[in-house]
Amino acid sequence: MKAARGRAGLRAAVLAAVGLLVAGADSGTDAEAIERHYEQGPVTVDLAVRPADPRIGDVVELRLEVRAAPGVELLMPEFGEALGRFEIVDFAPSESQEPDGTSRARQVYRLQPNRSGKQSIPALRVEFVDRRPGQKPAPEGEDAYEILTERVALDVATILAADAPLELRPARGDLGRRRFPGVPGWAWVVGGIAAVAAAAPFLWRAWLASQARRRQRSAYEIARSELDALLAKGRPEAEALDAFYVALSLIVRRYLENRFALRSPELTTEEFLNEMGRSPDLARSHQQLLRDFLVQADLVKFAGHRPEAAIVDQSIAAAERFLEDTRDLVRLGGEP
Repeated sequence: MKAARGRAGLRAAVLAAVGLLVAGADSGTDAEAIERHYEQGPVTVDLAVRPADPRIGDVVELRLEVRAAPGVELLMPEFGEALGRFEIVDFAPSESQEPDGTSRARQVYRLQPNRSGKQSIPALRVEFVDRRPGQKPAPEGEDAYEILTERVALDVATILAADAPLELRPARGDLGRRRFPGVPGWAWVVGGIAAVAAAAPFLWRAWLASQARRRQRSAYEIARSELDALLAKGRPEAEALDAFYVALSLIVRRYLENRFALRSPELTTEEFLNEMGRSPDLARSHQQLLRDFLVQADLVKFAGHRPEAAIVDQSIAAAERFLEDTRDLVRLGGEP
């Protein structure tokens, strides 16, 4: 009887503990969230990230919900697009259609930051084709409309308490140099070499990453200074338009290579436009801007076209706008 009562009491304690855990999990879903709402024509997009103030080790839920009117085809982001810097713990997509033909699509990610400090979830791209009678399916020259969400900034806190001392001090005075009798000197040398060899791959990857970030941060400054130097010479005369457009397009192409790792200077314009179309880092508006700019430059360089002064000013403005618009973009899996 005593043993039975003991097992019954243990079972009740376990059930109570499970109940507390479930209650805690449910309360976590009510944590404060960062919410964004977008609307374009027949499509609405709702983005929610919770918790708004995560700690290192927390799982961050990213919820993307899209609603489209009947007759509109939705194109949701590919799995993991723009989320390379976070560990994806879980992913749950779903689609449904209401009786009136309204379609709904949802993507729910459970992410885990791998470090504390300021981080961000880059912009997500939702595309749609308007197949309703009498409506324009897509913008001129494009395959679909697009809605680009804003970048969501997160400040991932550490697990230390707010009032925790940031300086570690010994509880006692200096105890002097520690001695390890019986350990020969060569063992320390071998251990040190082994430790360096084990850490070498991580140090090498860290160095490569820092070099890549340095190149990305300096790409805009380099291109901006080159463009300012070119414009300081004044607007070109008709006979100097070829050289001017060669220099202007080369500045933009080198910036693309340094900023977005696109092989640009050695490719033809047609080859580069094809590669640019596959890049997830550039929005369609930026791709169209570059396409118009490069086509105009090729007309001057190879077809002997002599544009009016207003067209030359438009080409310069297009180059400047592209540099400024992409200056603070976040590359997938990288820093701005």
